Amino acid sequence: MSVATGFAGVILLFLLLAARVPVALALIAVPVVGIAWLLGWTPAIGILASTPFDFVSNWTLSAVPMFLLMGFVAYHSGLTGGLFDAAKAVLRKVPGALAISSIFACSGFAAVCGSSLATAAAMGRIAIPEMIKSGYSASFASGSIAAGGTIGALIPPSILMIVYGVFAETSVTQVFLGGITIGLLTAVAYSIVVLITCWLRPDIAPPRPLDAADIDTRKALLEIWPVIVLMLLVFGGMFSGFFTATEAGAAGAMGAILISTATRRLSWSTFRRAMIETLMTSSSLFIIGVGAAMFTRFLGLTGLTGFLAGAVNGAELSYVELMLLIVALYLVLGMFMEPFGAMLVTLPVLLPILNAQSISLVWFGVLVVKLLEIGMITPPVGLNVFVIKNVAARYVTVVQVFKGVIPFLLVDLLVVAVVIVFPDVVLFLPNALK
Repeated sequence: MSVATGFAGVILLFLLLAARVPVALALIAVPVVGIAWLLGWTPAIGILASTPFDFVSNWTLSAVPMFLLMGFVAYHSGLTGGLFDAAKAVLRKVPGALAISSIFACSGFAAVCGSSLATAAAMGRIAIPEMIKSGYSASFASGSIAAGGTIGALIPPSILMIVYGVFAETSVTQVFLGGITIGLLTAVAYSIVVLITCWLRPDIAPPRPLDAADIDTRKALLEIWPVIVLMLLVFGGMFSGFFTATEAGAAGAMGAILISTATRRLSWSTFRRAMIETLMTSSSLFIIGVGAAMFTRFLGLTGLTGFLAGAVNGAELSYVELMLLIVALYLVLGMFMEPFGAMLVTLPVLLPILNAQSISLVWFGVLVVKLLEIGMITPPVGLNVFVIKNVAARYVTVVQVFKGVIPFLLVDLLVVAVVIVFPDVVLFLPNALK
């Protein structure tokens, strides 16, 4: 074992990422070269040959393409199109009704999607023009949708949570249960931001309620029955123990296809587009996962993970000090890396430390996904911000969107603090439904 080689590998990895080398390529290249340095090229090539199959053949990972297919079919066939109108019908009397409706519509879309980018794009196209027409500033309207999109990876089914569960070797269903709480807590916190803004700055967020005459409540609520059926099918089956997370994904995908077909919303071109996007997204995630699995093996061979766990124990860091270091790490990485890369680069180092400190991996999975999603609206590489800029280019600039997300970023940090200080906020449902 060579701890120095492990440190050199970590440094080289971050140098490659800083040089804009693709995450998957960097994660594969470093362990191959590192293992060749330690053991020779034959073992290095052997690990390169065996790891892809060992990783991709993991049964739990088959949930990823299934949930992705469910989300893409639901999105492209228009099953989720009525969520915004339904939220408006329910929340029409609340100050800032349009902004709050968009946030809860994002939560509903998240339940059949699992991607924050897709959530932000879908809701941005629908909600931003209507909010601006109703007197919201373009910056605040776009910022609320960019922030609301992050709920897409918090409320299950979350692709990030599935991959985390595989790497942490912990129950995906338990992590999903924790994600429900933090997803809803985030939606409520964002809604409070809207209410406060309506009170303090009515010039950028009009507090007036929506005109009931413009909303057909019965029609709006009937429009979302496909989403409710899919949620009951997936969540009911999974959390009752009837389905595993993987089986729930398959049932959800089939449910989305059958409902779309029955309602005559699924054409061959729509299905083909959903399949292609599912295959492209799954393959890009899996190749990054293969690289992360190889990097984990490399760090194990060097002894770096054990060394770091021992060093943290020896430093006798308090729980709060350790959490502050982890939060700072992910906030910095989130400024420059996409979530999957940031998570899979750091987990091989952090998981042994967390195990040594007896910290719940279910709780940490929810926390780390929340931190990664904060990175989606953090400059300079906040991916949700650029998605919103693309779908609302006629209304806002990138700078305006970043300005609009600032109050939501601040409340996100407050949510993180609550989760750290009160872990039972996340663990209540997982513990209650074991």
